[in-house]
Amino acid sequence: MSLLPAPLRARLIANGADEPESDHVPVLKLFNPLGAATWLASEMNADGDTLFGLADLGFGCPELGAFSQSEIASIRLPLGLGIERDLCFQGRFPLSVYAEAARASGWITEAERVLRAAAIALGLTGPTRLNGGAP
Repeated sequence: MSLLPAPLRARLIANGADEPESDHVPVLKLFNPLGAATWLASEMNADGDTLFGLADLGFGCPELGAFSQSEIASIRLPLGLGIERDLCFQGRFPLSVYAEAARASGWITEAERVLRAAAIALGLTGPTRLNGGAP
């Protein structure tokens, strides 16, 4: 399975070409099937490798920042496993909401209640804004 199929890559690159202050909904979730590491990516640089998003390596301090798709893809885990893409992931909130929820809980979460509380704390209360739309 490809970590980054062409349609996702195109969407990430398009988001990366957008305004620098854009708060995109994450497009991609990668995870360690044997551990706690999780990455949510909302953008990709034009270099085709550098992703931007929220990274949680399982130490209780998720951070926004850049990470390399090729480095993540090269990780080799026990039992012949590697990092995997969550095929069911559908981003529902802007990346800032996931980051706020992660700061509050200590890990990346998809819990609706926690994400909605984070959206409200950030002042994103309208239905359009809660789903990643314009204010």
